[in-house]
Amino acid sequence: LVEYLDVNEEGDSNIAVYEKDIDGKTTHLEIEPFTLLGACAGLIPYPHHNQSPRNTYQCAMGKQAMGAIGYNQSQRCDTLLYLLVYPQRQMVKTRTIELINLEKLPAGQNAIVAVMSYSGYDIEDALILNKSSLDRGFGRCIVYKKQVVAMKRYPNQTCDRIRGPLINIDTKKPKWEHEVLDVDGIVGVGEIVDNKQVLVNKYTPSSTTMTLAEQQSSGLTTANNVFAEPEEKETPLIYRNPVPACIEKVMLTSNHEDMFIVKLLTRQTRRPEIGDKFSSRHGQKGVCGLIVQQEDMPFNDLGMCPDIIMNPHGYPSRMTIGKLIELLGGKAGVLEGKFHYGTAFGGDKIVDLSKVLIDKGFNYLGKDILTSGLTGEPLQSYIFFGPIFYQKLKHMVQDKMHARARGPRSVLTRQPTEGRSRDGGLRLGEMERDCLIGYGAR
Repeated sequence: LVEYLDVNEEGDSNIAVYEKDIDGKTTHLEIEPFTLLGACAGLIPYPHHNQSPRNTYQCAMGKQAMGAIGYNQSQRCDTLLYLLVYPQRQMVKTRTIELINLEKLPAGQNAIVAVMSYSGYDIEDALILNKSSLDRGFGRCIVYKKQVVAMKRYPNQTCDRIRGPLINIDTKKPKWEHEVLDVDGIVGVGEIVDNKQVLVNKYTPSSTTMTLAEQQSSGLTTANNVFAEPEEKETPLIYRNPVPACIEKVMLTSNHEDMFIVKLLTRQTRRPEIGDKFSSRHGQKGVCGLIVQQEDMPFNDLGMCPDIIMNPHGYPSRMTIGKLIELLGGKAGVLEGKFHYGTAFGGDKIVDLSKVLIDKGFNYLGKDILTSGLTGEPLQSYIFFGPIFYQKLKHMVQDKMHARARGPRSVLTRQPTEGRSRDGGLRLGEMERDCLIGYGAR
């Protein structure tokens, strides 16, 4: 008999986790120990070998990971959508992953990781990525953004209009801002748009409350004909992003108020760059610190180079032993041709994983002898080397980087405006002031 308990009933129940714990006072038995954990925590392999705050961090970061979101993802039109181009199944999975079908819509990739220090660009959790892996599609993602223009009707019987592109008198071609527009004044599907180019060439009436006759009588318009076109001002939809994008879809539709609407979907394909954020499934987050040519990367006796180099100082204080066991399980699974389990309070035993490695001719601890790609000599220590499932998070440097020398100022305070979207200034606070004074500024 399976009985579902809610929170109120749990307080009056005596639930045993294991069958051996059942005594005279026990009222219920958990179906499986891993059901104590929710969906987010259940995705972590070997969570019972990690320090608990690390599992908490992963529960938050797992929601920010890119992947496949659904079988209809190419038909959707979301405000903002991140998709991983080549998601992969996890080499080390859990029973929860199977239950929620995360294998069919994964959110990450199995990266070959070498745990070693390399070049000093991997300190403070930074990762070093293999350029050839990025060329082959590791961590590549697509960003879809939706833009909407509504054609409004106003009380004085005027309405917004879309006009065709403006033609340059000298060249007889559309001006640069209107180059991507079709004859109907809306950008064409498949066009590559640059920063500050017009997507929809919309015009709005100058007056939206007074009729043309009222404007004439009050001297607000120069038109002397009652049937003349009302005066209009340009209110175009402009693409604002320093990186070009491709127009994926253009949809003409209407809303519940019968207002004519133009919806645009822009697409950017991005490859990982320095400053992009990655994370394993154990709360070990870090940004890319360096991208290295494959010929400069260390390699093992099979000629295999790592996709990611991770600094070993990320382990002692974090105590994420589950990540070490995941590498052993992933390596054993690759050699054996099967998936291993890292389910909470269970999973495949380390002894069994090590036995597979020994049978396949590898070190039972998962360590390999690597050769330096720079000197051609063997490295002087064994390197922990194997596959770990890595997630690419939605935090990318392209969306966050901001600097300015001069720019707009607020009219009221004459201070620089605030925020990246407004090309704002960077606040020099009390502590920054103290630094300048410390360096001798007067």
